[in-house]
Amino acid sequence: MGERVGGAASSLIVHVSGALLSALLLIVRGGEHIARWRELPWYMLGSGIFGLILYISLSQTVPRLGATAAVVCVIVGQLLTGAVLDHFGLLGVAQRPIDLWRIIGILVIFGGAYLLVR
Repeated sequence: MGERVGGAASSLIVHVSGALLSALLLIVRGGEHIARWRELPWYMLGSGIFGLILYISLSQTVPRLGATAAVVCVIVGQLLTGAVLDHFGLLGVAQRPIDLWRIIGILVIFGGAYLLVR
């Protein structure tokens, strides 16, 4: 879609359709706890920027690298980000320091990513 209409335009299409479907799902689920949105920390309210960055990045990298390589890069980036968030206990997650097993796991993931991207 990004190649046909552009990265920003396709991002808008994806996010508007996602918002509409999320609203429908929210209605079906009885509103969940949407009224408590005011209690969320400021950084959670701005988290949509990450979806925009991810989508536009994928719209640029998939045509150049292929779907597998682009998705592998995203997954590796997300896992590394998760490890850093866990290690330092950022954004309200429980602190879980990086130990030898996690380092080994990260190296295995890097090895697998290398094999898929090369």
